Amino acid sequence: MVEIKAAIEINAPVDKVWEVISDLDNDSKFWTAITSIRNISHENNVVKREVLLAKINKCLQTITLYPNQQIHTEWTKGTIKGTKDIFLTSKNNTTYLEAVLNYKFTGMAGLMGGKITKDIQTETERAVEFIKIKAEGVNTGLKMEERTHWADMYDDNEK
Repeated sequence: MVEIKAAIEINAPVDKVWEVISDLDNDSKFWTAITSIRNISHENNVVKREVLLAKINKCLQTITLYPNQQIHTEWTKGTIKGTKDIFLTSKNNTTYLEAVLNYKFTGMAGLMGGKITKDIQTETERAVEFIKIKAEGVNTGLKMEERTHWADMYDDNEK
């Protein structure tokens, strides 16, 4: 199990940041390894969905929303097992956002743990930056580029 953390202070109130991160259908704009999302169910504050990593690796997630405080994601099936928590802390008119990932990699990904951990750390740092940009409404000219992700390196469905 690896732990990955990234945090940032956002010059926007917590409700604005919550509006950005709780729009789960837009996760792929921030978490670039996610190439598609298919919602399976949505009941109260719990969403079950299938995400595709790098177009080939299906993973199942259960996401629990705690409005204006936290998003808890449990990876239940696929290449990644573990949790991703995004915590929000209001500080006057700013918001402190912290992402904490506790992952275990399965299949072929388990053999490339060190490289994958580094790539996910970079992806997490970029994600909190993009969340900040979106929540602050600042146009920096930064654009997401098509790039190779750790999940592109193998097909977990290969035997």
